[in-house]
Amino acid sequence: MKSHRPTIMGTRHMVAATHYLAAEAGFRILEAGGNAIDAGVAAGIALGVVQPEYVNVAGVAPIMLYSAADDRVFTIPGLGTWPMAIERDHFQRHHGGEIPPGILRTVVPAAPDAWITALERFGTMSFGDVAHSAIGFARDGFPVYPLMSEIITEHEAEYRMWPSNIALYLPKGRPPRAGEVFVQKALGATLQHMADQEAAARHRGREAGLAAARDAFYRGDIARAIVKFQQENGGLLSADDLANYRSGFDEPVETSFGDIKLYACGPWCQGPSLLQAMNLLDGAELRKLGHNSPGYLHRVTEAVKLAFADREAYFGDPRMVDVPVEALLSRDYARQRREMIRPDRAWPEMPPAGDPRKLAAERRTRGSGLVPERAFMAPEIDTSHVSVIDRHGNVFAATPSDASYSAPVIPELGIIPSSRGSQNWADPDHPSGVAPGKRPRLTPSPAIAMQPGKMKMPFGTPGGDVQTQAMLQVFMNIHVFGMEAQEAVEAPRGASYSFPGSFEPHSYHPGLLYLESRIDKSTGDALGRMGHKVDWWPEWTWLAGAVCTVVADEQSGVLKGAADPRRPSYAVGL
Repeated sequence: MKSHRPTIMGTRHMVAATHYLAAEAGFRILEAGGNAIDAGVAAGIALGVVQPEYVNVAGVAPIMLYSAADDRVFTIPGLGTWPMAIERDHFQRHHGGEIPPGILRTVVPAAPDAWITALERFGTMSFGDVAHSAIGFARDGFPVYPLMSEIITEHEAEYRMWPSNIALYLPKGRPPRAGEVFVQKALGATLQHMADQEAAARHRGREAGLAAARDAFYRGDIARAIVKFQQENGGLLSADDLANYRSGFDEPVETSFGDIKLYACGPWCQGPSLLQAMNLLDGAELRKLGHNSPGYLHRVTEAVKLAFADREAYFGDPRMVDVPVEALLSRDYARQRREMIRPDRAWPEMPPAGDPRKLAAERRTRGSGLVPERAFMAPEIDTSHVSVIDRHGNVFAATPSDASYSAPVIPELGIIPSSRGSQNWADPDHPSGVAPGKRPRLTPSPAIAMQPGKMKMPFGTPGGDVQTQAMLQVFMNIHVFGMEAQEAVEAPRGASYSFPGSFEPHSYHPGLLYLESRIDKSTGDALGRMGHKVDWWPEWTWLAGAVCTVVADEQSGVLKGAADPRRPSYAVGL
């Protein structure tokens, strides 16, 4: 066997998630007759309970799905906006150009609306049905897993910044230890309240029930508690900000890799960067170079650098920023940018952005250059993922997120309204600069790959800026090198940090390339001679992401689930 775990195979339905209890929650729904959307929402809500260090029920939840009935891919951004009371230059005037940890990072919590939006349009079950497992995990508790204990221990000082976080996340005056039962009664009650409000309105129909669950969060008692906490603690989120929020639907962006169509979320997240990097790579050339050879890793790394240079220059909320996404993804533009990948020499820093409108490989830089940060690099705030395919051919991928150590928890609710303001820039002239009603540039970015009549593949990962890179490498492992899904997920990988990070303070490490140490040292030495500043991770590290995917072979009818052992991920299917 070429992987530590087998690829999980079935013919009926399959779910893969970054925590085994979330995968189980999704599988229960599938077994109860729910479809992929019902199951994905159940797993997604559960992730906000069982991975509380890195996911929050009141955080973000970008969703991609393919509806077999519509034969169409949809996206639900699941990303909140800045309060209308914020001023564009607030952090420059009051915080020295930084977005500090705490309540001022709060944007409208989007995940509850995103889940309900998915259920309304494409699901078959009630909110109470799909939230049942999550409510139980919160109310009754679940065993702490080792990485959760490690992360809370590592960030203990941050948790101690707020009394409410100490009470919840350090319940015995210290970080919880692996195997101890972690209980979140207030969170369970919050979710149960939404389910109860839905049940009370269900006599008016399923849609009325879902609307009541949403209103309980955005207009009712939960909203009032959020606003009260904001007012008492110097926050800016208002009742109108909550009441007026709707995630809605968005069109995916797309490209092709051979005969595979690849879909991602729009430039309000880093999704298009995955497609840009794909456009810069040639499958036949990569296959000839060989998996994880110096030449292969060099080309993948340089493609990522070029894609992220454009991400830095252009990406932001397209409702408020002019993002030339079609031009960025054009084949003609990719041909121009590909010429900037030198086969034997790495860019020593982030390359210059291009000018896709003029089909120019480079554009003149504006303003002052980027300033490299200190050599030490702290792990970024992270996330999770769930992928599902059902017996009808529906596909679901979601990447819910928001950490619990960067802002205070509301004690009576057990939630932390989304602190994703950390992914904006204090500079209002940056494409992702702060502005009232604007969305941050999100790192969570699920994707779906499809070959009509042959293959479907939802996939995604935690990992901040590593997400695009891990997803790219797993995709290539499967579709260029012919690996089985689980082998592709487990294969060693690398990640570049030669660009400004997406999280405040946006650290920049020119030329830095991390490799898992299962990759040969001679390969790292060769990359060093090309100009990469190679550093080494352990043989296995959660910092390299935790890709989860389901690959459907539509000709044989077999579903293949893969879940990354770098974290407590599991695939379950039948």
